[in-house]
Amino acid sequence: MTTTLTILGATGSVGSQTLDLVARNPGRWQVEALTANGDAEGLARAALACGARYAAVGDEQAYAALKAALAGSGVEVAAGAEAIRVAGARPADIVLTAIVGAAGLPPTLAAIERGARIAIANKETLVCAGPVVTAAAKASGAVLLPVDSEHNAIFQVFPHGDCSSVRKVILTASGGPFRTRSLDEMRHVSVADACAHPVWSMGAKISIDSATLMNKGLELIEAEQLFGVGADRLGVIVHPQSVVHSMVEYVDGSVLAQMGTPDMRIPIAYALAWPERIETPCARLDLARIGNLSFEEPDLERFPALALAWAALRAGGSAPCILNAANEVAVAAFIAGKAGFLDIADVVAAVLDRLGSGPLDGLEAVLAADAAARAAAHDIVKGLAR
Repeated sequence: MTTTLTILGATGSVGSQTLDLVARNPGRWQVEALTANGDAEGLARAALACGARYAAVGDEQAYAALKAALAGSGVEVAAGAEAIRVAGARPADIVLTAIVGAAGLPPTLAAIERGARIAIANKETLVCAGPVVTAAAKASGAVLLPVDSEHNAIFQVFPHGDCSSVRKVILTASGGPFRTRSLDEMRHVSVADACAHPVWSMGAKISIDSATLMNKGLELIEAEQLFGVGADRLGVIVHPQSVVHSMVEYVDGSVLAQMGTPDMRIPIAYALAWPERIETPCARLDLARIGNLSFEEPDLERFPALALAWAALRAGGSAPCILNAANEVAVAAFIAGKAGFLDIADVVAAVLDRLGSGPLDGLEAVLAADAAARAAAHDIVKGLAR
């Protein structure tokens, strides 16, 4: 039986790897819709290759190029934020959400509200609007399946339905490219340095978040929303080899871990085929060749972004949304040469101090908190001495 599939963010790293799995399994999935932000050429190529019925770009200036590239193909073409939201609302059994940042929230909610199975690779959806998203999923019967390697690992070894036997959920972190560097050494690192992840191949935003450990902080918040264990039963440990993707410790002392080679096609395949498992082309784990697995506590002084995320998680309300929005602005400023690497956490801390935390009782409140945080972050970035 063919399953229909929509990919939000089809030209990025996760989207491209998802399309690779689709191509390797002909007849298993029929692609309903693909979206991208502005890569009209890449989106058109992907839509033609997989036989998508609908293709949309978020950047309206890319519409003409997309329309021209798909002329005569029969693929429906659209552009703009509403077109991206419509992609999530179209009738696909599975919607894989891989749009970077808070922009992924509206189309993801549209898919959730119609009860689709959601393969979440956009952590900001749950970070910014976790209570709103989980309430919508409960109301519609939508299933949330995490694609992030850490959350996917937890999902595979977690006792769904009753977490009373869980003592702790432990997320592993690679430590990023600056794991052993001092604060002084990190002060003048370049964007290229921050994007040079030692293990994973990812886009610039998530690579920089990994370098600051903000990525792990966002994952903590996401894990609390997905698994409902509370902040006190969450932990982070640095594991440079990225073989153990996360662990669940039980009250009897047992610790269950999911391991595998660091290839995103493994968790993507699990989410797409769940509750089945399918073959992937990924390299098999060879523990004898790896030899040793090491672990260490994260250093919150050198990587204050993780501490900020812990604080936002415990504060609740709009604090996680504010954290995420401020971080997006700060990372963009770093990429643009308007802020230093260490300024990223400083900007986020300043925005959290300025705005505090408020109630988050619906999508309008989420969007308002996001907008306020972005405005505050832009204001603070302007004051940085570069």
